[in-house]
Amino acid sequence: MRPGPTERFIESRRDATRVGGIREAMIVSTLLAAGTVVLPGTTGEAFAQGGGATGAALVSAPARESIRPVFRADAWGLPDEGLLGFVEISAGPFLMGSDPDLDPQSFENERWAEGGGPGSVDLPTYFIGRYEVTVGQFHAFVEATGHRADPQALSAPEDHPVSFVSWPDALAYSRWLEAELKASAATPTRLREALDAGWRVTLPTEAEWEKAARGTDGRIFPWGNEPLAGFANIGGRTTAPVGSFACELCANGLADASGNVWEWTRTPHSVTRYGEADQGPDLEADALWVMRGGSFNDPANLNRAAVRGGADPGARRGFIGFRVVITPS
Repeated sequence: MRPGPTERFIESRRDATRVGGIREAMIVSTLLAAGTVVLPGTTGEAFAQGGGATGAALVSAPARESIRPVFRADAWGLPDEGLLGFVEISAGPFLMGSDPDLDPQSFENERWAEGGGPGSVDLPTYFIGRYEVTVGQFHAFVEATGHRADPQALSAPEDHPVSFVSWPDALAYSRWLEAELKASAATPTRLREALDAGWRVTLPTEAEWEKAARGTDGRIFPWGNEPLAGFANIGGRTTAPVGSFACELCANGLADASGNVWEWTRTPHSVTRYGEADQGPDLEADALWVMRGGSFNDPANLNRAAVRGGADPGARRGFIGFRVVITPS
């Protein structure tokens, strides 16, 4: 759960911040002892009480049977699937960001084109985890390496998404998994070929994350344009086992791309649009890394596929986790 109001300092303001080359109204910047966490569109008062921003209510949808993954104890706790839970995302362009005419709940920092709408981003083929990294998978990493994790990261059931992990924690797990996959004869041929060609296991860029989460048709949520109940762990009180919410309509078969936990990316908040030449770091700005996907206790509008949050790399929170990619970039 998010820390209570006595554990943090809330500064409510409208910060004129440049993110992705667009003026962004940062209504609240939550300054925490271990780092800053920025959630778009919230008010200081609502956040201090443990609530999120107001947004569209979830619409009822027919109940569907959950199909939870089975994990392999002999393969670092990864899913028992042909590619160990990785999904191949084909090369090509997609529309990144939001069109305010189609999605009036969108925030300014979701608008990538000069005209204030979505922009086209072309990506090479890559693989992304179908599920968020679990407590069990992170536990295997900690046991193998002696990595000093926050004890809270290992306190939830092993099939829940790991949380209380910092950005360096997530990168360290990624590097360990890469080394294990390279060294093991059990690694699927398709993944081994990619790794042998120099591809890396790492955090997704926010473009890789968004393309995988929403597909190429510009949908607002991973399953479509309506905030349907039953497709994600949204508006709840705690995390759920990964894959608990069957989502046959979700782009690329990903689970929990909305809800459960926010997910770290390897994209920093920057002054340029995605893919433009980086003009160098702004040493006057907070060093924040983009996180995506919303969490279990956020409302539907913060769980849209284009929503962008940010956090200090040292932040460890019960609502922040990650998934990994195998990528040539």
